[in-house]
Amino acid sequence: MMRNHIIEVKGVCKTYESAGAESCEALKDVNLEFPRGKLTSLLGPSGCGKTTLLKIIAGLVPLTRGEVRIEGKKVEGPGPERSFVFQDFALLPWANTLRNVAFGLELRRTPKNDRYKIAKKYIAQVGLAGFERSYPDELSGGMRQRVGLARALAVNSEILLMDEPFGSVDEQTRRKLQEDLLELLKVEKKTVIFVTHSIEEAAYMSDRIVLLTPRPGTVMKVYEPKVLHRSDDPEAARRSEAYLDCVDQLWDILKQYVH
Repeated sequence: MMRNHIIEVKGVCKTYESAGAESCEALKDVNLEFPRGKLTSLLGPSGCGKTTLLKIIAGLVPLTRGEVRIEGKKVEGPGPERSFVFQDFALLPWANTLRNVAFGLELRRTPKNDRYKIAKKYIAQVGLAGFERSYPDELSGGMRQRVGLARALAVNSEILLMDEPFGSVDEQTRRKLQEDLLELLKVEKKTVIFVTHSIEEAAYMSDRIVLLTPRPGTVMKVYEPKVLHRSDDPEAARRSEAYLDCVDQLWDILKQYVH
């Protein structure tokens, strides 16, 4: 039977130890469930453990206590059902767009003709048709992030883990990437966990918002915005009462932690 919650986080704690220094407790007793096919944002003060939690779910960082399960199976490391989109693009500087997008498929030993066919499909989906032969240093920040997104989509993982994916671009590009991602998710139907520092971005993008406390991060509140129909009319959504109320309510909760 298909589970409604694809990811379960149970009692997760993470403490960083370093020689000659005090230990740092990043996460404490985090319990969460992530519903299938929804975009859930992780939001909270700087240093609250958002990226650490994302990397634990990705299997990139070991936890200290607790467990993460995907489809009921305990996470022991990275897996093919998860793709990671980094803030800093993480592209291969010596590879063109086509090779970068196909790289995950190459690691999975997909035949060359097949992987390039798939890569071209997703390059077109993210609006980069015609830039297949361009190298990262020939692309703008927004275009490089589109390459990173296409690479994550190309391997057809059910779960997208996105670490402040639009944090390195200007505000205009950020808005366009937000809208384009929501349009893509209409087609791709992925489960997304999205780390952001931006209240406005979380309010606009999310089906659910998980608010984390200051370090050690734990779940303060799970907030579910009213349906905004965001990608049907983006500008109307950003002016809507539902969106503005969501931003105000999130700020009311988080402003006590800003000094």
